[in-house]
Amino acid sequence: MRIDRINIYTAQLPVKGGAYRMASADVEALDSTLVEIVTDDGLVGWGETCPIGPVYQPHHALGARAAIAEIAPGLIGAEIASIRLLAKQMDEQLNGHGYAKAAFDMAFLDLLGQKLGVPVSTLLGGALTDRVPAYYSLIVGPPEETARIAADKVKAGYPRLQVKIGGRDLEEDVAVVHKVWEAVGYKARLAVDGNRGLTVAAAMHLDRLCQVIPFVFEQPCNTMDEIATLKGRITHPVYLDESTEDQNAVLRAISLGIADGFGFKVTRLGGLTKMTTVRDLCAIRSLPHSCDDAWGGDIIAAACVHLAATVEPRRMEGAWIAQEYIKGHFDAKNPVVIRDGHIAVPQRPGLGVKPEPGMFGKPVAIYGS
Repeated sequence: MRIDRINIYTAQLPVKGGAYRMASADVEALDSTLVEIVTDDGLVGWGETCPIGPVYQPHHALGARAAIAEIAPGLIGAEIASIRLLAKQMDEQLNGHGYAKAAFDMAFLDLLGQKLGVPVSTLLGGALTDRVPAYYSLIVGPPEETARIAADKVKAGYPRLQVKIGGRDLEEDVAVVHKVWEAVGYKARLAVDGNRGLTVAAAMHLDRLCQVIPFVFEQPCNTMDEIATLKGRITHPVYLDESTEDQNAVLRAISLGIADGFGFKVTRLGGLTKMTTVRDLCAIRSLPHSCDDAWGGDIIAAACVHLAATVEPRRMEGAWIAQEYIKGHFDAKNPVVIRDGHIAVPQRPGLGVKPEPGMFGKPVAIYGS
């Protein structure tokens, strides 16, 4: 099974219900890049990468497509057998740019799973469950409204809520955390996500002003060095998210003991294959983590869920997919959906999803025959 052709598509994903507000930016629409790999024996595999704008991470949509243009020509004729060898071939053509390589990694695993007749979760070590918990992300908003939505999402079955803060007065952030806790109490686990938006001093103040409320503090400050200074100075567990830009960053955080858990993004860490490494590092130290991505449609959603299914359930912080914020699905017959706060693990071979033929229009680039 060799790569015969690679087609590149784009899909615009408007945010349903208004802008998605974080500390760093308001996002109204996302530009997703789709990779379709066609083999010489007629199989088709799909991958996706969808940065949430140009400032959330050092990634952006045009950068992804530029990186893909460097990588794709050198993959034509390559055999889909060893995922590690394919990763090596990509690295020989372009240094870094893991978020672009992640789309190829998904497509390789999709193809290999189809060829072997097994779901991607089997290729990643084997599923431990047939459904994984999801979590809902409460965007930066006013206290009363955020608390109302939180209560609604708990009723909908979500076992975990992420409360986004930052980019405004600290008093309002503190009020949001208290109001959400009053609304949901112990009915859901809480993560308070600063998205790098707080200073060290502000993080310490918020910690003290919310000391009696149980939550994990996700990426409160910009850099890993800033977060390291919080160790022993705040009472809430600290999770790293945006600082985990590669496998080495995860290893460093674990070695230094500055992270009590992680919010992992599949494309940021270079794809599912590399995610299994950090998954296993966390297992060694019994560290919880999520299996997410920045944004995207059913392809990225399926990838996150397959990986999440392989994580020991007691350490699984949930999978975040963009379903609640986008209209429709790439695969209407086998969509990846959240029901009762959980997501069923696709059981069909490969990723288990196939975009509807022609839904992305003409390819923006074609490599190979």
